[in-house]
Amino acid sequence: MIYDDTKCKLGEGPLWHPARGELFWFDILKKRLHIKGRHWQFSRHVSAAGWLDDDRLLLADSIGLHIFDLATGTTDQICEIEADNSITRSNDGRADPWGGFWIGTMGINAEPDAGAIYRYFRGEVRQLFAKITISNAICFAPDASCAYFCDTKTGKIMRQKLAQSDGWPQGDPEVWLDFGKTSWGADGAVVDGAGNLWNAQWGANRVACYGPDRTMTQTVAFPAAQTSCPAFGGTDLKTLFCTSAADGLIGEDDGKTFATPVETIGQAEHQVIL
Repeated sequence: MIYDDTKCKLGEGPLWHPARGELFWFDILKKRLHIKGRHWQFSRHVSAAGWLDDDRLLLADSIGLHIFDLATGTTDQICEIEADNSITRSNDGRADPWGGFWIGTMGINAEPDAGAIYRYFRGEVRQLFAKITISNAICFAPDASCAYFCDTKTGKIMRQKLAQSDGWPQGDPEVWLDFGKTSWGADGAVVDGAGNLWNAQWGANRVACYGPDRTMTQTVAFPAAQTSCPAFGGTDLKTLFCTSAADGLIGEDDGKTFATPVETIGQAEHQVIL
């Protein structure tokens, strides 16, 4: 079940690169991007990525989005996001079916309502949702009909209808699942090929799967309390990966990255189009 035994202080943002056949993930608090057996060190908090081609990622950090060259380790900033706000950093993010990239921000110390969720699309950055405390669970239905996101502080996973032409939100989001009264936090999420949403539940040692009708259909337990974000990968997209965080904990497996086979088939991560 342990995919990589590197203990991340805040493991996040797992991305299975479909062209390279590799899992990338981040340790936000240590400012690192990881693959198995290797990491890249940054000077700012890095948290999420999308794939551009075999050799380049679109990478989010505390001042914006960058093209990151895996071969040379160099970055080229393409846009600013809250670059003038010293209390925020990037958090959860994912490429959408149109080649855009959604990225959430949050306060470095989870300051209330300090963050937001943005979309980068064809060179334009637009704020979609404001006053977010801990942005999370950004993911997309396989038919591209809607996006999901949450503010871990409120515990509500929201569903947002999307325009089929270009993927911009239509109307207001609606509450899809409400975990506001639970003892754990709704963290990162991903949607599989059948439209089921898999949510990492911080403090519950698990990823839980919810069908399109919002019913919990199964849970996958992991030996780390602070499970942070799932991803599907492997050659058949039937491996469920999950990052975790060791921050504040002393358990042997806290902070490690896990992998386990599942019966469902995930979605391949969408390619970002600049």
